[in-house]
Amino acid sequence: MCERIGCTHFPTFSKMNFAGAVAPSRRGFLKGAAAVSTITMAAGPGMFMGGPAHAAAGIKSTHGSGFCNLNLFLAHSRQYAKAAGTELIFINTPTSAEMVTFLGMGQVDIGLMPYTSFMALHDKGAPVKIVAGGGVEGCAIVARPGLDTPEKLKGKTLGTFQMDTLEVMPYDYLKKHKIAFKDVKVRYMGNTPEAVEAFKAGAIDWICTIEPYASALVADVKGAVMLTNGVDLYGKGYTDCVLAARSSLIKDNPAGLKAIIKSMMQAQYDAETQTEAVLKELVGKYYKTSMDNAKIAQGKQPAVVDARSQTDFILQRTDSVMEMGYIKKKPGRDSIDWTMLEAVIKENPDLYGKLKYKSA
Repeated sequence: MCERIGCTHFPTFSKMNFAGAVAPSRRGFLKGAAAVSTITMAAGPGMFMGGPAHAAAGIKSTHGSGFCNLNLFLAHSRQYAKAAGTELIFINTPTSAEMVTFLGMGQVDIGLMPYTSFMALHDKGAPVKIVAGGGVEGCAIVARPGLDTPEKLKGKTLGTFQMDTLEVMPYDYLKKHKIAFKDVKVRYMGNTPEAVEAFKAGAIDWICTIEPYASALVADVKGAVMLTNGVDLYGKGYTDCVLAARSSLIKDNPAGLKAIIKSMMQAQYDAETQTEAVLKELVGKYYKTSMDNAKIAQGKQPAVVDARSQTDFILQRTDSVMEMGYIKKKPGRDSIDWTMLEAVIKENPDLYGKLKYKSA
């Protein structure tokens, strides 16, 4: 589960003056000098110039909260990449909008995010590329009792997150059933727990959310129905989140990026073969949830490094994102660069061969 917070609007990075004031984004990003001071403390002075964030032996990453981050979290917890001379460094941000904007501004090198967030960054001119996979599946649409067909959703209130895969899925679901998105009411939520509580209270009629919340809602709200888990829309193993990297990192520090991808691959193997031990290590330290919920989420949204089979899926989703008015130009195939991933696979055939989830 890639955690969702609020709605998303990004500045045009290609036109930003990084030496001066920071352009506003979602929910008044970086309001005032206090916010700027906070970022200076967290990310280090001098990063507002938009140059590479990576140091000689360290790669900076956003710190998410969802289960699409599992491989990255475990790679950080165990610092697998240090054996290759690279330290994985997490930079904390107040919200997921700031997380994505930090990558666009060059204050971090890499970040796991919904593919829709990547599209927005790319559309706004940020020099970023998709380099590996994150979480697969795990998104679902749940409706209140009685709303058991697409037609019954007309005029009803959807709870979701703006410019997110959790907004694209309802759009695609309605489109599949020949219902216009404008025929439903949309309420953009502040965060996932708020959206879940609003559904339970009847303040919203249907919701697009991530596991383990979707399964929990079906269990907790008598008569609630799961309309889709996305597999019927997108196929088995569909992508929710991706690992994006700054182009400067790919050019200037390919060895470091390869070390991070390899460490994520090792983490995936560990999660697949030592699930209980891995979750015990991560729950509490990285995940603020129960072990029971963690097991549900990990089972329904595994983190998968090799997302090459999802290339067409990711690029095809640009049609929906463009129809919704969020991007002006579709990202091309050159927005995805599997070079580093493929090098890691070639150099580590034994490790790759043992993975349960992969493209080949």
